[in-house]
Amino acid sequence: MQSIQLSLISRRSTILLALIASLALNACALRNPFAKESANSEKVSPAGGVVQVVKNEKLFGFVPIYRPDIQQGNFITQEMVAQLKNGMTKDQVRFLLGTPLLIDNFHQNRWDYPFRLKNGDGQLTASRVVVFFENDKVAKFEGGELPTEKDYLMRIAAPKK
Repeated sequence: MQSIQLSLISRRSTILLALIASLALNACALRNPFAKESANSEKVSPAGGVVQVVKNEKLFGFVPIYRPDIQQGNFITQEMVAQLKNGMTKDQVRFLLGTPLLIDNFHQNRWDYPFRLKNGDGQLTASRVVVFFENDKVAKFEGGELPTEKDYLMRIAAPKK
């Protein structure tokens, strides 16, 4: 009888510990409970593109958290857009800019080239180029201020502080 009671107490404590661990992990995934709120600032950098800087958070106030650099999309430079001309074919655009990240079946005459680079230190760079076609030839293209290739290389290869 005592062994059954001890077994039940042991199971209850195991379940309780598993529940506490699950809640703690879920809370960490939602928000870092030990970090202070940081203000995000967004600006257009002189090199082009939108740059957002987020202050790094530290666990318990002093343990740095590792965050890898994440690049998504096609990086398009000012030099590449300077080579893009009205009247180019889709194959020429694909050769110059690469395969578009977004081709919408409902808007097949529009190719989107979004780009996002988030450094581990919290710096976020985003840009977008859109190419419009008429009769499979470039009719027009849009894009914000884009960084040069040299600026991009400095962002990904610059020594970390």
